[in-house]
Amino acid sequence: MTILANKVAIVTGASTGIGYATAKLFAREGAAVVLAARRQKELADLADSINAQGGQALALAGDVGDEAFAKTLVDEAISRFGGLDIAFNNAAILGAMGPVPDMSRTEWDQVIATNLTSAFLGAKYQLPAMAARRGGSLIFTSTFVGYTSGMPGMAAYAASKAGLIGLTQVLASEHGPQNIRVNALLPGGTDTPAGREFASTPEALALVHNLHALKRMATPNEIAQSALYLASDASSFTTGSAMLVDGGVSINRV
Repeated sequence: MTILANKVAIVTGASTGIGYATAKLFAREGAAVVLAARRQKELADLADSINAQGGQALALAGDVGDEAFAKTLVDEAISRFGGLDIAFNNAAILGAMGPVPDMSRTEWDQVIATNLTSAFLGAKYQLPAMAARRGGSLIFTSTFVGYTSGMPGMAAYAASKAGLIGLTQVLASEHGPQNIRVNALLPGGTDTPAGREFASTPEALALVHNLHALKRMATPNEIAQSALYLASDASSFTTGSAMLVDGGVSINRV
């Protein structure tokens, strides 16, 4: 039996990396998925692949920082599939990197808008839809950066992702009585286009691998498996958590 049978999920950042792997996994486990990202072709190809394999998927390209788009994603989940049970708010950018004195206000605002404000906008419309179904699972993709580790040059990214943990805790407290669970997923280094952008040379890649106790990066599917746990009834008593899936980077000192 598929563990997300009869569930409806929104997955943002679905055109690549962790979002792509999670969307495919949710669909394989029985969920109807509403796919969101900026890139129309990649989203359409993913939706076509899911539908061709007997799943249900709808691709909607847009900017997660646009409130109208956040509302449309929920409206389409309801009109096409009957409601909303799961939201994986995963879209993010690394943004400008470097010392804070060298960072422009525009660069800062872009990262906060994409990584944090978009999560607020998503939750604003996702939560009432889940309440109408008498429960649900809301998941944000945060990171160990700014939580267990300060990485030089990543102030905007760390601040935006740490903000998601605070948002997670408040929403979990506010919406627990409605049987809505809210959790943050904190991956370690993951072999995605963004991860390869950060570790863009063999030396940088070796450094990133060595930061982890497992001495490697995660695959997107490994992180997707943890997202599946949080989305499913297997995590029915898990809420308000900052769930580390970081290959031991938070405890490694060698």
